Amino acid sequence: MAVKIRLARHGRKGFAYYHVVVADSRAPRDGRFIEKIGSYNPNTNPATIEVNSDRALYWLGCGAQPTDTCRSLLSKKGVLLKKHLLEGVKKGAFDEAKAEEKFQAWVAAKAKVEAEKSAKAASAKEEAKKAKLAAEIKVNEERAEALAKKKAEAEAAKAAEEAAKAAAETPAEEAAPATEEAAAE
Repeated sequence: MAVKIRLARHGRKGFAYYHVVVADSRAPRDGRFIEKIGSYNPNTNPATIEVNSDRALYWLGCGAQPTDTCRSLLSKKGVLLKKHLLEGVKKGAFDEAKAEEKFQAWVAAKAKVEAEKSAKAASAKEEAKKAKLAAEIKVNEERAEALAKKKAEAEAAKAAEEAAKAAAETPAEEAAPATEEAAAE
């Protein structure tokens, strides 16, 4: 029986998540499996990968072959590195303490890189937010200027209209006394 470590699809259309399973290679993709050893959710940012490292190491030691995607997932979690280091211990290249030291150094370096990556993403998000706010402030200022200009034009037109109305009323009032003076003479 050929044993594979592969993904079993779950979730709804357009929003899939996967279980990392150990299964017979002849079994259907989402069908019968021997053991579930983790999960993978590509919908989150960054993608969520949960793997039971001990069980994955056990199955890799038993000869289970991971698919390409599962190989990359196991590599990201350090399972394949741990297997490689344990093979070195078996061959006598170094002792188990040295292998654990190397693995912990890799874990620390990976954690540092992930922290830098998340800090960079957070700062980029903050800068994008500031740029968006600055653009919005600029647009609001332009709208305020246009509105002030329109109000000034409306007030000027209203003042001109009132002045014209006052001018139209004043000559009529001045003309009426002038005709009365002319009639009185």
